[in-house]
Amino acid sequence: MSTTTDKPGERLPYLISKLKAPRIAERLDQTASSARENSWSYEQFLETLLEAEVFARDASGTRNRIRHASFPANKSLEDFDFTAQPAAERPLIQHLAQLAWVTEHANVCFFGPPGTGKTHLAIALAIRACQEGHRVAFATAQQWIDRLEAAQHSNSLDQELKRLERYGLLVIDEIGYLPLERQAANLLFALIARRYERGSVIVTSNRGFEAWGEILGDQMVAAALIDRLVHHAQIIALKGKSYRLKDRGSQVKPTDQAAGLRPSA
Repeated sequence: MSTTTDKPGERLPYLISKLKAPRIAERLDQTASSARENSWSYEQFLETLLEAEVFARDASGTRNRIRHASFPANKSLEDFDFTAQPAAERPLIQHLAQLAWVTEHANVCFFGPPGTGKTHLAIALAIRACQEGHRVAFATAQQWIDRLEAAQHSNSLDQELKRLERYGLLVIDEIGYLPLERQAANLLFALIARRYERGSVIVTSNRGFEAWGEILGDQMVAAALIDRLVHHAQIIALKGKSYRLKDRGSQVKPTDQAAGLRPSA
């Protein structure tokens, strides 16, 4: 409690430290000076201080969510070349960036040849989800399977699937780059089935659904997985040549071309 000997505002640093509000402490003197000079109301003064703290905490929370999501790179929609990939309709992608589908526990599926921007768009949307306060986890299909196999071997598969339910969005990248054994396919099915109408998934694949029976090694498992995945889903098919090969091709020197050299694959 304050005493009669305390000067006005003398205990503010102590009280702010108890509230664990460092941004308020940093902005206090400057904001108080502005409030006096501009005859702010008490409410405006308090609102300005609290806004600084809230914005800082939101930014810190976003950084933590992005770090824990384990993205392989930092990608944004602003960096995506929509002119080079017209199949990714800008209005549709911008609509998806509003994230209503995440709150509705729906899914997004990106299909297309390697290097056409599937993973870029998946990461960009997932980072938007982090910025809006959703917990996100990113991994390739094989990494998810490895994680679930480890949980199964330790008799904790159900606990791991239940833990993953706390994530608003999972990204499963690169389905189809390698064929899966039957047990691995069953684990991938368990992951997607567990999230059906409970949480959102983004998947990327270089193979269309018609090839998933071959990928998963079981037509029935593939049909059941696809049924749950697409019931509430936006499906986007990307086309064209690989950006990576295009960019590498542009880096070939004239002397290399004259010598008949080609960029390595």
